Amino acid sequence: MALPLRQPRIVVKKSQRQLLLYSSDKLVRTYHVGLGLSPVGDKIKAGDRRTPEGDFYIFTKNEKSAFYLSLGLSYPNAAHAERGLRDGLITKAQYQAIARALRAKKAPPQNTHLGGDIYIHGSGAGSDWTWGCVALENEDVRELFQAVSVGTPVTIQP
Repeated sequence: MALPLRQPRIVVKKSQRQLLLYSSDKLVRTYHVGLGLSPVGDKIKAGDRRTPEGDFYIFTKNEKSAFYLSLGLSYPNAAHAERGLRDGLITKAQYQAIARALRAKKAPPQNTHLGGDIYIHGSGAGSDWTWGCVALENEDVRELFQAVSVGTPVTIQP
């Protein structure tokens, strides 16, 4: 894979346990992934062990992760925040804080009842074992880590 990529983006297909890495519209890599312990369905709240679905961006790159390397995802996104507000999981102030962070392309609050700390990280893709993260083999996350930057779009599909 030639680096740097032009307009990199990531698509995760949960049902296929795949992470697709694109450079512009060209597929450059496909990786096998593990998901949350409850892999079917969208993340609704903290502790449900589901991997969220929707559109996100990478807000941080962590070289000192407990899971080798990690890429922080902007969960909760606007759709999750709207549903959380409607369903009484978050307050209006929390909703507004999430919206502000998303507009600024920063990390949304990670400590609401919607949950947080959703990452793409290493430590193995052999099974669905995470609390909602997307897990890859260490050599795969190392390659991905080098190919993307903060702000890279990530779409997670059912």
